[in-house]
Amino acid sequence: MLRLLVPLLLASAVAPAETVFVRSAGPDALIEIDSAKVADYRIPRTLYGTFLEPIGSAIYGGLWAQLLENPSFEENLWSPRNVERMLQRAPELRRASGMGLPLPWEPLDFAQGWRYEPRWGDAANSGRSLLLMALPAKETGVRQEVYLPIHRTGQYRGTIWVKYVSGPAAVEVSLRTRNRPETVLARQAIALKGTGWQRYEFALALPAGALRPLDAADFAITLRDEARVLIDQTLVYPADAVDGMDPEMVAMARALRTPVIRFGGNFTSGYHWRDGIGPLDRRRSMLNQSWGIPEYNHFGTDELLRFCELVGAEPQVALNLGSGTAEEAAEWVNYINQRRGSGGLLWELGNELWGESFQIGYPTLARLAERTRAFSEAVRAVDPKARIIATGQDPDHFREWNAAQLALGPEVFQYLATHFVVGTRNVLRKDASAAFMAEAAFALPIGLERKLHEMKQQIDADPRTRGRVRIAFTEWLFHGPDESVPRFTNMGGAVCAAGLLNSLMRVADFTPISNMTGLVEFGGIWKKRGRAYGVPAYWAFRMYANADATMPVQARVTGAAYDVERGNARIPEIRDVPYLDVVAALNDARTRLTLFAVNRDAARDITAKIKVAGFRPAADGRSVVLRAQSIYQPNDETQPEAVRPIESAFAAAAAFDYTFPRGSVTVLELRQ
Repeated sequence: MLRLLVPLLLASAVAPAETVFVRSAGPDALIEIDSAKVADYRIPRTLYGTFLEPIGSAIYGGLWAQLLENPSFEENLWSPRNVERMLQRAPELRRASGMGLPLPWEPLDFAQGWRYEPRWGDAANSGRSLLLMALPAKETGVRQEVYLPIHRTGQYRGTIWVKYVSGPAAVEVSLRTRNRPETVLARQAIALKGTGWQRYEFALALPAGALRPLDAADFAITLRDEARVLIDQTLVYPADAVDGMDPEMVAMARALRTPVIRFGGNFTSGYHWRDGIGPLDRRRSMLNQSWGIPEYNHFGTDELLRFCELVGAEPQVALNLGSGTAEEAAEWVNYINQRRGSGGLLWELGNELWGESFQIGYPTLARLAERTRAFSEAVRAVDPKARIIATGQDPDHFREWNAAQLALGPEVFQYLATHFVVGTRNVLRKDASAAFMAEAAFALPIGLERKLHEMKQQIDADPRTRGRVRIAFTEWLFHGPDESVPRFTNMGGAVCAAGLLNSLMRVADFTPISNMTGLVEFGGIWKKRGRAYGVPAYWAFRMYANADATMPVQARVTGAAYDVERGNARIPEIRDVPYLDVVAALNDARTRLTLFAVNRDAARDITAKIKVAGFRPAADGRSVVLRAQSIYQPNDETQPEAVRPIESAFAAAAAFDYTFPRGSVTVLELRQ
């Protein structure tokens, strides 16, 4: 890293509200705010959009509160690679699978041997059920490891489909100590009726202290004394679930104040929306082909709309341009509009259609434009007010792909999507230090900001699209393999996220839509071992999204900067990266002035002299600061709030000093 001793003006001609960086060698900084110089654009709420996709445990095992995996006892729900990972994590499942049990179910007692048989063609749900055969004078059954949100509730409810075959007409469901089937924590007996498939409800209440938070339990289905039954879809929810969703995650999503939730991702290119509507017990379990995990279709269109309603957001839906048809897409648009009672939503025409190595049914570049046009026309035929986002390429290699889309003209779409999902360890410098990798990662938002200007130049080169087509940054994420680099789970990831939000505010006039990856998992809300929590990037995003700031004003920042050479492989050369990055904005009433500040220096605090013109601050300011002992400090289920914003008051004036902690995100609010 090289710190120049000569001040350098980074932009010679700027819009009235743009941040101007002046490079200096001094250890401290000067921030000059001119609130009279207001931008000719607003910071739109859609800049704080988020992203939801069935990947990992984002929906099943996350937002969706149902506790069991493979509740319908199906086969082939995981890719071979994910099966290998599952068996490495839980080797006992290999033995259970060899006894005829579907993953990840286990026998109540391995010593009883083979008392199970999968049945095809006789099922209450999907394609398969499971025959249980009890031994004489013994209890026989199946169980599955579960993590219960015992920190907030001991009450659980559920349903099970059973078909009586022979013997005593009774089944029991229970919660037991993990791997100790003789220790029953809660149970309910179910008396069976009739000989066909029947759906039964049950409730389980754990006594206080029966299970410690974060400890695993076993959910078991058992029968006795030579009874034989077929069992099928079994669903277990915490009693406080909100329309099937985790109440803590709903509350945390609502507190984020995200205005739009993008329902999309790689799964989009193989998703058929009709699989996810209708009665839950009639929805089929299947392989999520993109991610090699189960798609139970329990969280479908109506559940998405309900979630959006609960958190105060609108859906931004990505349509299937892979294996889907234009007619199918138009019918989905109509279905959603009918349930919402209005049109005019954002609709994204596909997801990363350029991904030949991973995108189902991708169109070739030669067929891209005609497919985009066909879907656009089909959508607009049922909703003339629809706002269309076409698939664009990533900011670091966009020209050929975007040129094909832009040739269609602005009548086909209003926005061109771009994504940037980047691994922060992937640097070109050999033997790079941890400090170098961190600074290279922290520089990426500045590099991206400049790339977005290049994308705008391509759009503006055609008089037809100039000013009529804008950019939608519909996925962005900073990831890494572990906590040795900045990534979404640690404080360094929060510095990256806040830095990008600063950059996006500066280009919001032509990039008014963005969607952080993701609302659940990655940069947002996580759930592990029954505990929900936000990672540091969640808290940084929440600080920004909750600020009352809509009108950018000019900020001039004089301070130290650095250059990146042979940095991240995606954008390896980035010059003039300010250690202290500041954006300033007024609220609509001009009664509040907010400063969004990111200190990219992980080694030192930065004290700045702040001068405010055109605004008369009250003496009491409000600060919200996100910091940690290290940029590598994560939040997890054992320390869910190790990194969390701290709010405090500070003395404000027309000129005052403020110290920004090393590797931190700060929001300062001044009252008029």
